[in-house]
Amino acid sequence: MTAKQMLPIIPDNIVVNKIYELRGLQVMLDSDLAELYGVETKRLNEQVSRNPDRFPEDFMFQLTDEEWLNLKSQFATSSWGGRRKLPFVFTEHGILMLSSVLNSKQAIQVNIQIVRIFSRIRQFVVENGELKLEIEEIKQKVSNQDKNIELVFTYLDKLIDQKTGPRKRIGYMPDDL
Repeated sequence: MTAKQMLPIIPDNIVVNKIYELRGLQVMLDSDLAELYGVETKRLNEQVSRNPDRFPEDFMFQLTDEEWLNLKSQFATSSWGGRRKLPFVFTEHGILMLSSVLNSKQAIQVNIQIVRIFSRIRQFVVENGELKLEIEEIKQKVSNQDKNIELVFTYLDKLIDQKTGPRKRIGYMPDDL
């Protein structure tokens, strides 16, 4: 089997579950990437620090304390212990750039797989953008209907609260009877 015919090393759902949204961007943690690439996080970050020109802020950034705490709180069982520094996260472009600094066959294979997954996610968002707009329209209509129903109940409450006097009879019978 040639390199082009090789099957994905890691199931796609595992890779997808390691993609997070931070600062409005889809990113992956350095530790998750290192695990997927089969290297230590320390070694991955060393390669990145040796090539700073390849990783501008829109390719890679370090999390703030608040972002890190928020991310860790999303997991019931945390296996994040032992970190002395805040983690770095990589955008899709940063992950692409990692392939130029990590040369193992596994890293290249996993990198290709990750890029394909990012592309599928982007395509999914594009294809379902219209659906999102339709959902927003429905929400707006429902919101307007809620206001209309509330107005109807207000009018009903006013009608109930109105006190009416004794009714006069209509017809040929005298009121005395």
